[in-house]
Amino acid sequence: MDNPPPGSLTWRLSTHPITLLCFLGFRISSLLVYLFGLLFTNNFVLIFIVTILLLAADFYYLKNIAGRRLVGLRWWNEVNTATGESNWVFESADPETRTINATDKRFFWLVLYAQPLLWVALAVVAVVRLEFIWLTLVVIAMVLTITNTLAFSRCDKFSQASNLASSALYSGGLARNIGGAMISRLFR
Repeated sequence: MDNPPPGSLTWRLSTHPITLLCFLGFRISSLLVYLFGLLFTNNFVLIFIVTILLLAADFYYLKNIAGRRLVGLRWWNEVNTATGESNWVFESADPETRTINATDKRFFWLVLYAQPLLWVALAVVAVVRLEFIWLTLVVIAMVLTITNTLAFSRCDKFSQASNLASSALYSGGLARNIGGAMISRLFR
């Protein structure tokens, strides 16, 4: 049996297979309960509550665990109590001390962007079928998944920009040259 190339979509190549499988499980479970819940029960409230709980668990797990372990990214929102101003805080792992597995990265970004698209498609279906009570659940799902998607996209852009700036500053010896020039001026 040939080994698949790095970055292939197989969980066996993951650096963190348990994290990856839990991430995929949470992402898929809320969709499955929403889509197939009526096959097992006619209770809308039960399906609504279970789907919301799964979406909340997915939001928390993705934001605090999977993002950090799979791609080295984390975000949160801080509110200044004095002014009430909201600030997004982005954190990324140091690229020199941590390498990101290509398989983990591909799974993470593919599933991160695919799920909101699926919920948008389900919103269109709910509107076309005039099932506005189901639309409330889909809108909640869209808000949670799109929030995580936008936050991780911004976090990734922020980490790429800061990595680029730090590599430009340190790789060319610019910081060393500026520091050396400043020290030499002090001792003249």
